[in-house]
Amino acid sequence: MTLWRIRATVDDRPGYLSVLTASLALRGVNILTVQVQPTEQGAVDDFLVDAPDALDEAELVAAVERGRGRDCWVARSEARGLADQPTRVLGLANRLVRDPDATGEALRALLGADSVSWRPASVGVERGIVGASMALADPAGGSFALRRAAPDFTPAEYARAQALVELAATVVRRAAEQVTLVLPDGVEVAVRPACADDLPGVRELHERCSPGSRHRRYLGGAALPRPDRLRRLLEPSRGLTLVVVATGSDGAAESVVAMASLLGEGDEAEAALLVRDDWQRRGLGTALLRRLVTHADTAGYAALVLHVQAENTPMLRTLRRLGRPDSTERDGALLTVTVPLTPQRKGSLLTPRA
Repeated sequence: MTLWRIRATVDDRPGYLSVLTASLALRGVNILTVQVQPTEQGAVDDFLVDAPDALDEAELVAAVERGRGRDCWVARSEARGLADQPTRVLGLANRLVRDPDATGEALRALLGADSVSWRPASVGVERGIVGASMALADPAGGSFALRRAAPDFTPAEYARAQALVELAATVVRRAAEQVTLVLPDGVEVAVRPACADDLPGVRELHERCSPGSRHRRYLGGAALPRPDRLRRLLEPSRGLTLVVVATGSDGAAESVVAMASLLGEGDEAEAALLVRDDWQRRGLGTALLRRLVTHADTAGYAALVLHVQAENTPMLRTLRRLGRPDSTERDGALLTVTVPLTPQRKGSLLTPRA
């Protein structure tokens, strides 16, 4: 028996796929996997089959055409083709997380492309697919151009390829955005933008903070925030959240030891910090607040606003370390501190998401 890949377009009508599979079965062809990819011309069926050694390419094409398939493409396959498409995509995604520079090789492996090239943004390229050519937008700038002899690319293949390109760009962007912060005591921690995957770590951060620390952060109580609220903080619709990640001295797993949130509201941005109790008074709060001020400046906000309990002396001391003029309004035990900013450029980092 010999492994073959068969791709054919079949009318998207009840019973038509069964006619095609029956035609293949009459020639002793065993279908191992099938993927259906909708297109404007009909359903493109991609088969991996095990066929008798005596059957050649022309006989397989004839069997497909007798089964009402059209635009048939047939090619020999290898044992690695037995891996289902989701498994292959996940494997390539894992490779890109470890090595985002391998984007071209991953695209070639995913689509069986004969050539993959990157073009700068200055080269005018219309994104999409035309026959056996594909152009993908690179979020980092420029585009990827792919070609293969046959078969034509499908919209589903385009979507998978674009998702891989965007994954690689995200990995690169996160690596570039992450900085190493050296605290006054010499300990190094990583500071980076938060993402949805940080939810377990941020949840643990809150659990390991004292009720007093949580109360000073959220003002309304010391209870643990609900997961849906933490998710909104990690990926605000208009704002930024930073997390501080530390690795234990004994090589223990990384843990989130602090977070800082910047939430935009009109032309002002509200800032809030939470530092784990055993990491307080080590300069983390000051470093995080300075980074929030820089982000708010760059994003074009007119002022940074913080709501602080009057008894929260450490936070008030951290604000004074900024060395910026501010105004304070008091409402009972609550202070509202407003720090005027000098916007550098309007609406770059914290613009609302579409």
